[in-house]
Amino acid sequence: MEHYLKPLDATQQPAWQALRAQRERMQQFSLRAAFAADPQRFQRYSLSQAGLFLDYSKNLIDAGSLSALIELARQMKLQPAIEALFEGRPVNASERRPALHTALRRPVGERVLVDGVDVMPEVHRVLGQMTELVQRIHNGLWRGYTEMPITDVVNIGIGGSFLGPQLVSEALLPFAQRGVRCHYLANVDGSEFHEVTAGLRAETTLFIVSSKSFGTLETLKNAQAARRWVLAQGCREADLHRHFIAVSSNREAAVAFGIAAENIFPMWDWVGGRYSLWSAIGLPIALAIGMGNFKELLAGAYAMDQHFQSAPFEQNMPVLLALLGVWYGDFWGAQSHAILPYDHHLRNFNQHLQQLDMESNGKRVRQDGSAVSCGTGPVIWGGVGCNGQHAYHQLLHQGTLLIPADFIVPVVSYNPVADHHQWLYANCLSQSQALMCGKTLEEAEAELRAQGLAEAEVQRLAPHKVIPGNRPSNTLVLERVSPRRVGALVALYEHKVFAQSVIWGINAFDQWGVELGKELGKNLYGRLTGEDASPAADSSTQGLIDYFRARHRG
Repeated sequence: MEHYLKPLDATQQPAWQALRAQRERMQQFSLRAAFAADPQRFQRYSLSQAGLFLDYSKNLIDAGSLSALIELARQMKLQPAIEALFEGRPVNASERRPALHTALRRPVGERVLVDGVDVMPEVHRVLGQMTELVQRIHNGLWRGYTEMPITDVVNIGIGGSFLGPQLVSEALLPFAQRGVRCHYLANVDGSEFHEVTAGLRAETTLFIVSSKSFGTLETLKNAQAARRWVLAQGCREADLHRHFIAVSSNREAAVAFGIAAENIFPMWDWVGGRYSLWSAIGLPIALAIGMGNFKELLAGAYAMDQHFQSAPFEQNMPVLLALLGVWYGDFWGAQSHAILPYDHHLRNFNQHLQQLDMESNGKRVRQDGSAVSCGTGPVIWGGVGCNGQHAYHQLLHQGTLLIPADFIVPVVSYNPVADHHQWLYANCLSQSQALMCGKTLEEAEAELRAQGLAEAEVQRLAPHKVIPGNRPSNTLVLERVSPRRVGALVALYEHKVFAQSVIWGINAFDQWGVELGKELGKNLYGRLTGEDASPAADSSTQGLIDYFRARHRG
């Protein structure tokens, strides 16, 4: 077994024992006191890379604890694992294959071997195929069955074939090309299909069917519905190829569906769905923002790749974020992590990160199948900016749970309205500051006395106004949300997730837990339709089947 797949147990490393001692030592650690004692704390715990600025000074760390965390990364052989990832070695042990999403953003001239074959020529061939398609559509040369140019593109896909492309195309809306609107269809719920197609005309709509197997249930059902919808509006079967393209490794199934062979873009086994937006799965992104901007997105991710490979751990942005997550999850008892983008266009960033992080690191066995002996991936949640301040931020500030948070904010808005952006940025900073500082009982009492309240009222209200503070957060600042910076931002979290998987000894690139529900769903469908008369394996599921069937008969 390769050295990066050996079943190292983090909890048995000397650095893990050192971190336990550090945690005990920091029982009374105060961020307020740390900032007061060290005027250089912000400079000491911040860095800039690939167009992103990271302030991690508001974390429950000092020189001793950070040094022990970095030593843990070394003892868990993180650097050899990073090299293995980029060299195309089989870091996905259970499926015996590499995870080479990073190859998708490498420039011409670089070589990456998989089973002795350089994959880079094929990667750039597909980029060329994407460029040709995007230009044809943007120039009005791709025509529908009535010879009208395409005005709307609907991406049919789910999971990584949906979340990543949706995030990026929304994030880069200011870069949207005129004349083509992109829409997303993921859920098998018929209401979503009707909502997406309600304002569209078949003669000017192109569907992208994104499915590696061309058999993913939700995607296939929506593709079949789209096919019926196009035919019902007057398209002949012979002209279906004008309205459908595919991103799939199952060319035969795509051709049988009615998609021309030249309009099928490949997917490779060495790219997982949640890491695939850099491939032809990113076609809706390229159609939304143009191929030039799509290549800028790749360039930003490549810049972060280079940083992740070469920077020492002490100045390595993905590694530092990964280690902080391990610190809070395994030593401070944190079970979730909040993602809080202060930018409307990044409003769905946390949804992409939910899949990226939770599907990758929601594992309970190490690479060799042995049980982990520590906590692994956290629950990822959050939402956009100021909205959360009037909802769940209350829990962050005064709840009993420790919930680390990442604040993400641009310096410049593409849509300035009066002084709105200054207030937005101020709100972002005030939230991280409030999490760190809190409000003491003495401060609450002084505040109430200054309002002229009677002492009895001061004593009654003051405990309710105490905010403990000492809640950790990172702040990621972008000068503006641009293709290159968004590429770097997404790649930053990809590498953070991978680094954590190495420290925990788990496989970030399989998802067997997802498969069980799919298998059971196929069996239950037959019982719901009456094709299978055998009883379900448990009374709860059988009772719910009976409830459904009784009301459908009615």
